Amino acid sequence: MTTGSRRVQTPEGLRHSVIHGPLRAAFAVALLCASLLVAPHAHAAHAIAQYGEPKYPAGFRHFDYVNPAAPKGGTLVLANPSRLTSFDKFNPFTLRGNAAPGLEMMFESLTIGSSDEVASAYGLLADDIVVAPDGLSVTFHINPRARFSNGDPVTAGDVKFSLDTLKSPQAAPQYASIFSAIERAVVVDPATVRFEFRERNRELPLIAGSMPVFSRKWGMKPDGSRIPFDQLAFDKPVGSGPYLIDSYDNGRTITFKRDPQYWGADLPVRVGMNNFDRIVYKLYADSTARLEAFKAGEYDALVEYVARNWVRRDVGKKFDSGELIKREFPQHNGTGMQGFFLNTRRPLFQDVRVRKALDLALDFQWLNRQLFFSQYARIDSYFANTEWQAKGLPSPGELALLEPFRAQLDPAVFGPMPKQPNTDPPGSLRANLLQARDLLQQAGWTYRDGALRNANGEPFQFEILDDSGSASSMEPIIATFTRNLQKLGITANFRTTDFAVYQKRLDAFDFDVTTIRMPDVQVPGAEQITRFGSKAADTPGSDNAIGLKSPAVDAVLDALVHAQTREQLTDAAHALDRLLMHGYYVVPHWYSGTHRVAFKRGLAWPKTLPLYYGAEGWITTMWWYADPQARSHTGTVD
Repeated sequence: MTTGSRRVQTPEGLRHSVIHGPLRAAFAVALLCASLLVAPHAHAAHAIAQYGEPKYPAGFRHFDYVNPAAPKGGTLVLANPSRLTSFDKFNPFTLRGNAAPGLEMMFESLTIGSSDEVASAYGLLADDIVVAPDGLSVTFHINPRARFSNGDPVTAGDVKFSLDTLKSPQAAPQYASIFSAIERAVVVDPATVRFEFRERNRELPLIAGSMPVFSRKWGMKPDGSRIPFDQLAFDKPVGSGPYLIDSYDNGRTITFKRDPQYWGADLPVRVGMNNFDRIVYKLYADSTARLEAFKAGEYDALVEYVARNWVRRDVGKKFDSGELIKREFPQHNGTGMQGFFLNTRRPLFQDVRVRKALDLALDFQWLNRQLFFSQYARIDSYFANTEWQAKGLPSPGELALLEPFRAQLDPAVFGPMPKQPNTDPPGSLRANLLQARDLLQQAGWTYRDGALRNANGEPFQFEILDDSGSASSMEPIIATFTRNLQKLGITANFRTTDFAVYQKRLDAFDFDVTTIRMPDVQVPGAEQITRFGSKAADTPGSDNAIGLKSPAVDAVLDALVHAQTREQLTDAAHALDRLLMHGYYVVPHWYSGTHRVAFKRGLAWPKTLPLYYGAEGWITTMWWYADPQARSHTGTVD
């Protein structure tokens, strides 16, 4: 599993998504790398693939994108991988509180994905995978060498305990949604566990295999009683991962050490990985302090998401001398959806014409020229940069999914995909705002008495919520957007709050508009239900931030997760993209095709890059110090 965070970093300071806890992000990346449709016949295998055979055969020695000879040692010091500025627990699976960064390094799953394939899963805790002929169950045999950090063997009972706990009310509610189609885990014997499904869904073996596994002894007291799972705070997790918590201080610093007894170091899926003896996270109060600390040498690597920082602020004597280095690394990830998310639970945003008008008020071309140094492209799909992006007119397969709901849908859904507004000549912001004004008038909003008002005389005003950690990065963008809205008579107030309050409000859906990035996926699957399904709209803390409730979307989601062929999956994904883009639930932002990384001299990485990866997780998992002895434990280079 790869690194994750409560809020995922994105271009121009957006470092938040709607997944909860470090392990949710890791879980999302596991789905990205390992989505599969299970073969229709029973088989035992080291790996399974969506179509054909996995890239790496049985007996492979390591993934192509690692350095099997990477030296071990040294301490890697990092800053906040998210906008989190403090932590108050070590349990990333519960809703309340803020989990420490890096905890994903303590947990493993039965399978793990390959970062140079879009649809494969290889055994990690499991050394054998058997999919039932009817597709209604999958059985995993646990590697007899697998051990938890306390030395206990990983057993089928622990796997069952993990599933039952994550589906219980004591875990964050979205886990019950993620694993809802898994009827139960059955302990066949101490080393064998079978997941039984409520329905035949080709993605379910993947979901079962990527579930984080932890020991039944986590939270158990010496007298045999148990601390309730949702009350576990600084009780150190008992997982099977390569790192352990070494020390922590005041909820602002945490140090992980590589487990000298780690059981899986020589597994093919682990060779060349986890090369640092220690990984330290220092949490800074805001993005400015974080950047200045890097330039002062307080930590080792910075993934830069703000274009103007990369060009203007990530400079200085240490960059000139070569002590600090800047590199751009290509990546082939889907973009995910990033933008201003509109909470349709609010009456103000329930009319699609209003939502489309807000989209017309964002001048991306101006922002890209003036603020982003022309480094970005506009997002125009929920699956941009992948084959799942809908284009042109609906295909016959898409129409078959959409036709039953024609009477409920905007006729535009059955036409071409919408294009994002453009202000480059012959287009202009004025033309876009005139179109927006007409849409608002159609929706009952007219300008009078100094403001845009509805029939009851109420002014059109709302709040854009953000946390104080990213305010400096987002403020010029939001200021430009709100100035354009003012020309329509709309008042948008930018409000910042501390991250804990911000997160609590998002969990309760107590916001009008906020900036969010949904993590990208290379193959869409069940995670789309938690993002856009009607049931998730009423689940506190769920990924359905926009509050979408649509029978048509629900039906397409059902078709997507039950697709039996690649063509069926493609049609469902295209239909979903078409419905969402025509709904204008988000004012889309922008994306880059590279990861921008600044780092200290002496750090090294594999010659062959992954195709689908997050930069932070790639650094912690696959980088190393060329001379580990030259790296002290204080965060400085000797």
